[in-house]
Amino acid sequence: MKKLFDELSFKVSKAVTEKYSTSFSLGILALRPTIRPAIYAIYGYVRLADEIVDSFHEFDKPALLGRLKSETWNAIDEGISLNPVLQSFQETVNRYSIEKQLIAQFLHSMEMDLQKIDYNTDLYQEYILGSAEVVGLMCLQVFVEGNREAFEKLRPHAMKLGSAFQKVNFLRDLKEDFHILGRSYFPNVGSSIFCNETKRQIEEEIETEFDDALQGIKKLPVSSRFGVYLAYRYYLSLFKKIKNTPAEKIMAQRIRIPNTQKLSLAMSSYLQYKIAAL
Repeated sequence: MKKLFDELSFKVSKAVTEKYSTSFSLGILALRPTIRPAIYAIYGYVRLADEIVDSFHEFDKPALLGRLKSETWNAIDEGISLNPVLQSFQETVNRYSIEKQLIAQFLHSMEMDLQKIDYNTDLYQEYILGSAEVVGLMCLQVFVEGNREAFEKLRPHAMKLGSAFQKVNFLRDLKEDFHILGRSYFPNVGSSIFCNETKRQIEEEIETEFDDALQGIKKLPVSSRFGVYLAYRYYLSLFKKIKNTPAEKIMAQRIRIPNTQKLSLAMSSYLQYKIAAL
């Protein structure tokens, strides 16, 4: 029975999310149960692509990503895939009418990760659009459940939230990106010139985006509002920790929020959410 395979597929995407991200798992648990599977499916898919470009060093990454790309379009068009993660993703794409252009833009940014690129401002913005902003828009299409007017109203805020999350990730992962993957996404920033002033300028961009994103979170449907707010609070906490860390230390270690602190943050976020009546 296909129903059993569909159930298994969504469970696999949920397991992928829980394995790779405690923070997003907590945020998804705060969503209404009816939309959780779709968000697990989106996260599972983007994580699959991300693992190809970031982790599978001993394999032919361009071939693997090309295969994923081809199988993605086939799965969406045919309404079936034997890959459980792709199966749950195509079910979500087709159910919520997620635009193919968003998926194409995401895959384009993954392809950029396979190249040695000296990022300027335009390429930096292009990468963030595909790697983060469009993922936020995929989730938004689930949150508004097909309401096009609500989607267009919230689109800019969702893009700002995705961008802020990605830039925080860039700062958190700076050491690994430089020394293991040989990347630097920030324009004209190399390991020898990353300093506190450069860091401060990046942080100002992120603060502006977080402020804008919060205005959009307040307008989300009740079914998704607290879950997104919780993810926002987690990243804001991580961002504050990064802000209080000197540039040279950022280059020497990965900044983390312990799981125990994440749980405490979840409880305090719920209280703030209720008090502020978001």
